[in-house]
Amino acid sequence: MAEARRHIHPVDPVWEDITAEAHAIIEAEPLMASLVYSAILTHNSLACALSYRMAHKLASGEMTESILRDAFDEAYGANCGLGDIGRSDLLATYERDPACHRLIQPLLYFKGYQAVQAYRMAHWLWAQGRQDFAYFIQMRASEVFGVDIHPAAKIGAGLMIDHAHSIVIGETAVVGNNVSMLHSVTLGGTGKAEQDRHPKIGDDVLLGAGAKVLGNISVGCCSRVAAGSVVLKDVPPGKTVAGVPARVVGDAGCKQPAKDMDQLI
Repeated sequence: MAEARRHIHPVDPVWEDITAEAHAIIEAEPLMASLVYSAILTHNSLACALSYRMAHKLASGEMTESILRDAFDEAYGANCGLGDIGRSDLLATYERDPACHRLIQPLLYFKGYQAVQAYRMAHWLWAQGRQDFAYFIQMRASEVFGVDIHPAAKIGAGLMIDHAHSIVIGETAVVGNNVSMLHSVTLGGTGKAEQDRHPKIGDDVLLGAGAKVLGNISVGCCSRVAAGSVVLKDVPPGKTVAGVPARVVGDAGCKQPAKDMDQLI
């Protein structure tokens, strides 16, 4: 009996919903069957599907899909929580992006979600001391998705990047849990200093489209940075900043700006 239990897969309601959505796609649009079967229905878990999907998206003439698949399988099988974090990012996208109506959409179509999963693989490689492989993943993610996140950056679970074009996150940046950002956000430095030089973003922060946060400064938990703002100094928790340079214009207006996605000042 103990031997039999080892082969029983735990129930994952998220994965069950994704597979049900996959069957619905095929029924509604048979021309999608090949993609949906290869990306979803031939796999038995979200982690397995992510491994396949990311290897397929990042493969090139310089690095084959099979090599990348082996690397992703190794990472997802290392009991490091990579699969759980990928699930958190997926749910964050589903819950916060008004254009996301099904759990399967980020996995199949959304480059923001896929770019974050590529970063998470690169970060795992970086932590293992495999820096050149990590740099390769960073390069391919930038080429494929238009998102450039340094593998050494530290990013918490539940990240949602909407549209995800021209995102830049630097080497010493730290991003907390349950953060939302829109396209063209930069978490950058202010010069050529090689030490701790990038922003520290707290939990539940909302970064509007085109926001630039520059230097080793902190953006406090549950705060908002308005679209197009340039932040050059610390932002207190629970506040809204706007402008160039950004200044406090009021309270955040809600307890969890990243989840509410309210960008009106």
